[in-house]
Amino acid sequence: MTAPDTRSARVKAGALEVEHVALELGGRSILKDASFSVAAGEFIGVLGPNGAGKTTLMRAMLGLLPLSKGTIRVNGEAVVRGNPSVGYMPQTRSGLAGRHLRGRDFVAMAADGHRWGLPRASAAARADVDRVLDLVGGRTLATRPLSELSGGERQRLLLAQCLLGDPKLLLLDEPLISLDPRHQTGVVDLVRSVQRELGITVLFSAHELNPLLNSIDRVLYLGNGRAALGTIDEVITKPVLSQLYGSPIDVMRVNGRIFVMAGDVEVDKLDHAHEDGPEGHSHSHDHDHGHDHGHDHGHAHHHTGTHSHDV
Repeated sequence: MTAPDTRSARVKAGALEVEHVALELGGRSILKDASFSVAAGEFIGVLGPNGAGKTTLMRAMLGLLPLSKGTIRVNGEAVVRGNPSVGYMPQTRSGLAGRHLRGRDFVAMAADGHRWGLPRASAAARADVDRVLDLVGGRTLATRPLSELSGGERQRLLLAQCLLGDPKLLLLDEPLISLDPRHQTGVVDLVRSVQRELGITVLFSAHELNPLLNSIDRVLYLGNGRAALGTIDEVITKPVLSQLYGSPIDVMRVNGRIFVMAGDVEVDKLDHAHEDGPEGHSHSHDHDHGHDHGHDHGHAHHHTGTHSHDV
């Protein structure tokens, strides 16, 4: 059974409702009978070990993967592929660093489903690109090639792409990968600022809780086929996490940080040590950056690079 949404009685149905959902991938069970509800305007951190299903669940929310059972509703409507009310940032890699495309053209690639930019874009599409660049503070990046930008600056432009078309729900899949702590903080603060300004809902997956600690409203933790949603104090506990990991887990709080431990090893370090295994395999992407925003809003943003992929 799914670990309960510890605040389900107090959360008004809104942005996202997951009811008795089961997911399989490659014949392997990923989620079993997961149920939880996310209210409009919440910022949710999505965590769990490699192979727990963070990416798979987001793809199911986009209508890109079928459910084995159950239902998912976004803004009260059944999930459909290409829902324009959902923005998606897939896991992205270092392939962007070698591109000489200007920042503005990179964002514009994601508008109206055009792959190679918008030389004859409508006035409305150009205005939308300007709007999202302003939202993320990206105007100064607009004329610079991606190859000259830092990882944090490129993430700023990727966030701008997600915001094209005015989505109400953002699904951000591991946007902190490969960023140093300073840039991680910058990305989290930016997402939180935009989320508050627009009043939108955000699901933000990460390998580690601490960069999100002061920004998220609640945490969705996946593991062992289960899902637990609640406040940090409700979910990040020895009993809940031991159930999700299927083995004894300790939680340590030190100087404002939280460490999830399996024995004397931090769980996050264990995940990285096994990234090349069958569930957290190292993965090379060559994703078509054809965004198809609002039509296959998994933006089919895809970039070349290497990192562990949650399934």
